[in-house]
Amino acid sequence: MQALDPAFAVAAAVWAKRLQLTFDSDAQFALQLGQEGLQFAELGPNAAGPIRADFIAGAVAHRRLFGGGNGQMIAKAVGIQPGVRPVVVDATAGLGRDAFVLARLGCALTLIERQPLVAALLEDGLLRALGDREVGPIVAQMRLICGNAIDLLGAWKGEPPQVIYLDPMFPQRDKSALVKKEMRLFRPLTGADDDAPELLDTALALATHRVVVKRPRKAPAIAGGKPSYALEGNSSRFDIYPKKSLKARLEAGD
Repeated sequence: MQALDPAFAVAAAVWAKRLQLTFDSDAQFALQLGQEGLQFAELGPNAAGPIRADFIAGAVAHRRLFGGGNGQMIAKAVGIQPGVRPVVVDATAGLGRDAFVLARLGCALTLIERQPLVAALLEDGLLRALGDREVGPIVAQMRLICGNAIDLLGAWKGEPPQVIYLDPMFPQRDKSALVKKEMRLFRPLTGADDDAPELLDTALALATHRVVVKRPRKAPAIAGGKPSYALEGNSSRFDIYPKKSLKARLEAGD
C-alpha cells in the first residue's frame, strides 16, 4: 500500500488495514491512494501506468456518450427492449465497465467481485462517481458486493435477478492497450476463473429469465449446458441461455 501524498496517509492506512496490505517499498505491485483516487500499479522502471476505476472520464465516458445506446450488443444480449429494463446481476464485475453501460441504459445492477483489490478499485470508482452531476444517478443504480459469486448466488435471499451476466477471465481477446495492461496487472490477482462452469450452473439455477456469458469470439462455450444462441461481434460474442421471455412491465405475470 502506498500514499502518493502525505495528505492521503491516514486514508491509505485504513485501506491497508481493511485489505491486510503492508507498506513495503520492495513490492512488485502496489495499491496506491492519491488525488485521482485508488489505483493499482506495477512498480519498477519499465512498469505500465496504473489502473483505476473511472466512470467519469476516459474510455467509459466515451462509451457513455458515443456507445450506441440500446443498439449495443450487450443491450440486446441482456434483453433490453422498449419497456424492458431487466434487473441484472453482473457476477464477474471487474472494474464495472459493462455494468455501467447497462445502468446507463436503465437497468438496476448488483455487481459481484471476488478479488478484494479489484473490488476496492471498483468501490472507490463508484464512490467518486456519485458526486458527479451526470454520472452520479447512473452509478446510484449499481450495488457492489465483494465475495465469491458462486457462494453468493447459491445463497441468494430475496427476489432473484431476471438476468445474470458473466464475463469470466480468459486468455487475452482484445488488442487495445488498456485491456493488455489490465490483463497484465490483474492476471496474477484473479487467476483464470477455472470454476466458470460451476458459476454458470449456479447462475442458471437462480436467474429467472436468462444468463448471458461474454466470450472471445472464437472461444468455446463454457463447459456444461450449451447456449441457445449467440450474438457475435468483431472480437467478442455473447452466449445466451434463455429460460423465459422478458416482457414489458405493463404485461403482468412475467
